[in-house]
Amino acid sequence: MTAAFHSQVPEIRRWPANQAEVQAEGEFVLYWMTANRRPTFNFALQRAAEWARHLNKPLLVLEALRRSYPWACQRFHRWVMDGMEDNQRFFESRAVTYYPYLEPTHGDGRGLLESLAARACVVVGDHFPCFFLPQMIEKTARRLKVRFELVDSNGLLPLNAAPKTYLRAVDFRRFLQKSLKPHLKQMPEVDPLKGLPLPRLPESLPEYQRWEPSVRCALEELPEPAAVQERGGHGRADQLVTRFLNERLQQYDRRSEPALQVASGFSRYLHWGHLSAHQVFQELADAEDFDVDSWRATTPGSKEGGWGMSANADSFLDELITWRELGYNMCHREKNYASYESLPDWARATLEEHAADDRPHIYTLKELEEGRTYDPVWNAAQRQLREEGHIHNYLRMLWGKKVLEWSQTPRQAIEHLIELNNKYALDGRNPNSYSGIFWCLGRYDRAWFERTIFGKIRYMSSDSTARKFKLGPYLKRYGE
Repeated sequence: MTAAFHSQVPEIRRWPANQAEVQAEGEFVLYWMTANRRPTFNFALQRAAEWARHLNKPLLVLEALRRSYPWACQRFHRWVMDGMEDNQRFFESRAVTYYPYLEPTHGDGRGLLESLAARACVVVGDHFPCFFLPQMIEKTARRLKVRFELVDSNGLLPLNAAPKTYLRAVDFRRFLQKSLKPHLKQMPEVDPLKGLPLPRLPESLPEYQRWEPSVRCALEELPEPAAVQERGGHGRADQLVTRFLNERLQQYDRRSEPALQVASGFSRYLHWGHLSAHQVFQELADAEDFDVDSWRATTPGSKEGGWGMSANADSFLDELITWRELGYNMCHREKNYASYESLPDWARATLEEHAADDRPHIYTLKELEEGRTYDPVWNAAQRQLREEGHIHNYLRMLWGKKVLEWSQTPRQAIEHLIELNNKYALDGRNPNSYSGIFWCLGRYDRAWFERTIFGKIRYMSSDSTARKFKLGPYLKRYGE
């Protein structure tokens, strides 16, 4: 066991995933990059770099992608490969060895991590509270014979800092306003590898013979949906942040209008770890001259004036921090976050009370997937999802509400929404995806006026949306 050392990564953000010891005689420190697929603003990479400096060992960064995982497809593979290309270029100028690996066929990558870990001093990995990653990490931790640490670099609030599962945004917002300040003073380093004097590994590792490094593979052999025109990677994410701050933030109060494109567009980059919420917050705070020491919410629990910045900045941060991290709080603490049983008691009660209500329109999953409903607004939103991998923010809520109306049961609606979202959305399989889906059935909401099928669940319609917004340009672009 090696002696402890002072770490700039907050203790609340890191913990051992197994009981194995550090092997100081190992050849290198291994960072297994699975969720934070970026070289900057990354607490996990920072922790791995600290271990490497402390032990005076080379640092090896493994970023791998298996061939077969739930909803694996050309779209998601290409997005990850874009990020790998960016990472490869970045790491070439740093004193680390970057090992990108794309599994050629299902099962080919089996044994790679264990082979590297067997020669490592310590393994550092990402904590992500959603999808299949927690189960994968848990199984891996049991197999490794070397210390395996997990690091939380998901959001501004460490996941372990929340004392409970928050069921309302107003309560979580109030907790953030009271408790977040100390964590805003513990930001990740922008570039934890800059100027880091580490020994280097040989040009070629023994594993390369069996598991050949690569940042590109043939997408045609993977299932559809096809890749989208938009590109992934932390380089594109950086450009998007700059464009948002310089152009879109000034119109953020109009983000619900489908004819405009003024939303941030960050969600898919945040999901794949190509962008850090810390980076977005830091750059916005700098642009707004925000002083964390003097920060105090004017009305606790309210999003208006919550940050003391401009109205648009305050509104955006409520989405980036309150609503985004509310979903992470749920997935981190509740294993049944994707089940019908996770809905609030009042929501399940009202849905079950109206389970026998007549449903004039019921569509199969295939009909929904192909956008073959009577509703041109819904069909357009589904077409945007199929073609671009996302739906306009406001219409995404309407999209989910209509599936509840058109399904035989609320359970079936959840199944259909999860399948459609996780198959096509670049930001699917994420805590925020499940927040959005389950919000449509009452999560984080309150009881509204009673009506058929919905009961007291908040109702939305395409007709009311058309009265509220100019849908012509959107329907022209995505309609039949």
